[in-house]
Amino acid sequence: MNDKPGIELSRRNVLIGGGVGVGLLVSWALWPREYLPNMMLEKGEHLFGPWLKIGEDGRVIIAVPQSEMGQGSYTALAQIVAGELGADWRTVAVQPALPSPNFANDLFVREWSSAFMPASLGAMANSGVSDALGKEWAKRSGFMITAGSTSIRQFERPCRMAGAAARTVLCQAAAERWDTAWENCDTANGFVTFEKKRIAFAELVAEAASYDPPSPIPLRASPVNSLSGKEAVRLDAAAKVDGSANFAGDVRLPDMLYASVRAGPIGDTKLKELDRGGAADIKGLVDVVRTDGWVAALATNWWAANKALDAMSPVFATTGRMPDSATMNEAMERALNKGPGSRFVDIGSVDAALDKSASTRVYRSQFAVQAAVHAPIETRSATADFKNGRLTLWLATQAPEAARNTAAEAIGIAPDDVTLIQMLAGGSFGRNLDSRIATQAAILAKHAGRPVQVVWSRPEDFIRDIVRPPVHARMTAALGKGGVIEGMAIRIAVPSFARQQVRRLKGDTTVEAWKSVADEHDPLAIDGAFPPYAIPNLSVDHFPVDLPLPTGLWRGNAHSYTAFFVESFVNELAAAAGIEPLSYRMQMLVGQTRLARCLTGVATLAGWDGGAENSGKGLACHSMYGSHIAVIATARTGEQGVRVERISAVVDCGRLINPELARQQIEGGIIFGLAQALGSATEYENGLPVARRLRDIDLPQLSDIPEIDIEFIRNEEEPGGVSELGVPAVAPAIANALFSAAGVRLRELPLLSRGL
Repeated sequence: MNDKPGIELSRRNVLIGGGVGVGLLVSWALWPREYLPNMMLEKGEHLFGPWLKIGEDGRVIIAVPQSEMGQGSYTALAQIVAGELGADWRTVAVQPALPSPNFANDLFVREWSSAFMPASLGAMANSGVSDALGKEWAKRSGFMITAGSTSIRQFERPCRMAGAAARTVLCQAAAERWDTAWENCDTANGFVTFEKKRIAFAELVAEAASYDPPSPIPLRASPVNSLSGKEAVRLDAAAKVDGSANFAGDVRLPDMLYASVRAGPIGDTKLKELDRGGAADIKGLVDVVRTDGWVAALATNWWAANKALDAMSPVFATTGRMPDSATMNEAMERALNKGPGSRFVDIGSVDAALDKSASTRVYRSQFAVQAAVHAPIETRSATADFKNGRLTLWLATQAPEAARNTAAEAIGIAPDDVTLIQMLAGGSFGRNLDSRIATQAAILAKHAGRPVQVVWSRPEDFIRDIVRPPVHARMTAALGKGGVIEGMAIRIAVPSFARQQVRRLKGDTTVEAWKSVADEHDPLAIDGAFPPYAIPNLSVDHFPVDLPLPTGLWRGNAHSYTAFFVESFVNELAAAAGIEPLSYRMQMLVGQTRLARCLTGVATLAGWDGGAENSGKGLACHSMYGSHIAVIATARTGEQGVRVERISAVVDCGRLINPELARQQIEGGIIFGLAQALGSATEYENGLPVARRLRDIDLPQLSDIPEIDIEFIRNEEEPGGVSELGVPAVAPAIANALFSAAGVRLRELPLLSRGL
């Protein structure tokens, strides 16, 4: 493996060589094209490329480079490898992959190229040059990340190639014994077969490991095989059910201390006062560590550490702006009114279409979305041990290299001196892209000279959250004869959260990140705002807003609010045109066959009645990451607020790796979308979120979960994203249902943020 440091994409190194990206691509051509596997081997295990090893006892152990957060990545990726290999699923195990360029997620970099590249090169984003640059940069930098519904889309083919390579060398070893051509052999259920002969993998691995796979490596005729495409049992399910699965907070090391941490309001905050004497009588307290920005109590148990912080009553001072909801709302309105904005979609002549005349009617609506917290069941936790100049870090992270780099920098060692042990995550939704807890654990372990486990309390987790940004949107449309949309203008005021996220991944602090991109336009901040409908005159503008609030990825990303704007507004236009919402959408879905099938399918599944007055049924649809969904919600309002009785969804996400996993993810996404519609949000006062506990964000309880019906449209299209697809269409479907039930149009998220 080449040990050259990663190269950061910047205007300077992109332009080297006399042409945009040419010099960089030419220089990269001189780098090694292959990287050695780095899986650790135990006695009796043999390596078959970077993805898997097979033991002489027949066990197949597959490296998985994606964080397991409950979405099933351990199972789905292992299915692809094992299915192409021909393994017996009962013998398959997984382990987190160690950092390596072999597992770089270049798809994420390419799809997010506008955030990775300097704003001055915005025109080059999503071009062929940026794709080439992104792919090479991701590999050279060993950029590993779990985000953007990319796990299957990025790794299906590499997983197939890994399984096929191991299969061919096993067949070569067996063919040598049977004196036949290896092409005559096949594999199934952990055996190599030829005619009536068969031999177990366990008996062949020692000699098979010495063979080289052919070039090119032959894949099976279809990606659907005995495992991939089937409902294999989740590999992590048993351990999670019996409690043996380990999360970062479950790590126990000899002589370990426990730490609770407090920091002040978001912004340029310093620790001002601390009453250390207040904690003098707390049993178990070992030490107090204070830095400029935070303070930690170290104790023999976490409860003592947290109680000590309460007793010491730390006081922080913040200079400069702090997040405040009223002020932030004013800033977003100011941005919409005065700009400057950047137009990312410009079709036809919108201004002419919106020019009011006798033949058109112009409709305007204003939408608002509050900041949303991630609120996974597991708050941030990490365990660190610093010995002999090396740091071992137990952490659930979606960005392992970023975590290693930031921890190393915090204590002045090289990233290669940090060993990160990837743990299971109790949910994330983008939360585990934040690496600040890794720096705290590293600093405290080095200070204590003993292992330290840091666990953030729920209030600390909310205060430190990198939230889904607050958003304001202004929708304008002109309806012509027959209710046809002649033109539509979509104006969205939102911080450039994707650019912020990337800056943090590169090492910026939260304050540095938002300040550095405050006035930069970000197409990913309005992703999903381009309606799927045939509208002859259309514009979509982004108005960046400088808010003193760290913002970033959240399940569904920008789609979680852009779908709400578009699908709610389209329903308003359908009502204005006097056309029922399904027919109104269908007549505009030109060339959108897959989405149209979802709409007609869900109408049948839910018994669509046209959204008639008082029916309480609402419709919405959306496409993202190569997948499509249509949702019908049945909802009403009452003394207890909104009651959602049923949600039906028809989904087309291409070829399914594991249908049951896909169903779980769509169902989980729908419940997440329900939470977004009714809660998940917080306002800010004096730099702090108003919500401090789970009970403060009105998450749906088990009794609130409606009946959920999901059907998949089966096909052999390339797999699309699944884990985030269920979120975006739910809130507009519920809003449209409430309009049907009560005749009131709600244009804010959460839907009852200002009451009915």
